[in-house]
Amino acid sequence: MLAYVFWHWPASGIAADRYVERLVAFHRIFAANPSPGFRGSEVFAIEGEPWSGAAAAGGNLYEDWYFVDDFTALGALNEAAVTVARKDPHDTVAKLAGGGAGGVYRNMIVGRVGDEVSWFAKPPGTTYEELFKRMPHGNSLWMRQMVLGPAPEFRLAGPPPPGIAAATVRVRQLYRTES
Repeated sequence: MLAYVFWHWPASGIAADRYVERLVAFHRIFAANPSPGFRGSEVFAIEGEPWSGAAAAGGNLYEDWYFVDDFTALGALNEAAVTVARKDPHDTVAKLAGGGAGGVYRNMIVGRVGDEVSWFAKPPGTTYEELFKRMPHGNSLWMRQMVLGPAPEFRLAGPPPPGIAAATVRVRQLYRTES
């Protein structure tokens, strides 16, 4: 499974509750009118800065996860987001946004998410096989597939294992659906 992840924040002067209301409305419309290969979405409020530059959000950083089957479904998601019933809700929340960045991630380890996640890069000199063996049992791990923004290579549910430097932030789920 792949996920398109989009980090964003409201423009200056836009109330966070208004922004979240419009954001959730878009996710609901998308769930009711899914694109081929769409498997659901989640919205999180982020407490902390998962990477350098996240301070631009001014404390109101949001993280959208759009789950899809594969890269073909990712293309369909991209097209569908701004067409038919989804266009107006998308454009409404987009007009309220102050900025954003995205990435494509693949689920490497299926597991729990929780309310704390760690963003990190593979330590130099470590193979992927060695890194995966060090991951805590039962915690979800996502690996970046395409570099589209500033986020690090991995997102792990919970704190990182010893010896891995990470930005650990708290997340609060605002919305979740499965298609």
